[in-house]
Amino acid sequence: MVTTPLALPSGTIDVFDSGGDGPPIVFGHGLVMDHTEWTGVIEKLAPEFRCVVPVLPLGGHRRPMPDDADLTMRGIALLIVETIEALDLPPVVLVANDWGGPQITAGERPDLIAGLVLTSEEAFDNYPPGLPGAFAALSCRLPGGLTIAGRSLRLPGFQRLPMTFGRMTVRPIPPDIIRGWTEGLITEPGVRRNVRQYVATTPKGCLVEAAERLRTFNKPALVIWATDDRTMPRSHGARLADLLPQGRLIEVDDCSVLMPLDQPSRLADEIGAFAASL
Repeated sequence: MVTTPLALPSGTIDVFDSGGDGPPIVFGHGLVMDHTEWTGVIEKLAPEFRCVVPVLPLGGHRRPMPDDADLTMRGIALLIVETIEALDLPPVVLVANDWGGPQITAGERPDLIAGLVLTSEEAFDNYPPGLPGAFAALSCRLPGGLTIAGRSLRLPGFQRLPMTFGRMTVRPIPPDIIRGWTEGLITEPGVRRNVRQYVATTPKGCLVEAAERLRTFNKPALVIWATDDRTMPRSHGARLADLLPQGRLIEVDDCSVLMPLDQPSRLADEIGAFAASL
């Protein structure tokens, strides 16, 4: 999955775009991840759908954002808006996993969205989420912490600890994916600076406010939640589906937060059926 640079008002980011004339689906990814989180899902959805994944400045990116960029969760969520507008896409299906920012995107710019899919992710007061969130915050505070974290995540034993990715997948994450996700943290000071800025400037209650705004998001919405997830509470899936005016809940077994890695085929089927119904 090759990305290309896309110049946006806030700075240049890398974007994966499968191309084609199919209905567009835009995907958000998690902290210290990139477009490859969605590889298995996109392989099944394209070319029937045009799949777009902006590589957001959340630590898995390799192209640092400018020093003056707004890298709060809201600021990064609005990079999704800038991507949709820069690519001149019609209203999209917006899909989120792990990172809660797309809830803000949907709440602030519903005019750009035909339908919303929220899979296991940060929500309500669960920010930063559980032990992985605490580990990320600690890594940002310690001198050299993010570099050490990036290198340590490449060690299978460290990767499977509860405070890192150990509770985020049922199955180990392939080493090549982890290597790509951590490259920027290890080699680019600007990437580490971006992550520190995101963690330091994002208010703790931002997703509580985002959830309230979703009460007025009167578009089709699908919430897909993992039953084996110990980082994102199972009850949050039902709460999100209930507050969305057109929300519907599906629960999926044998997976955790990173459903695109644990259950890519099932997730692609659900997203594809939802998008086709629009």
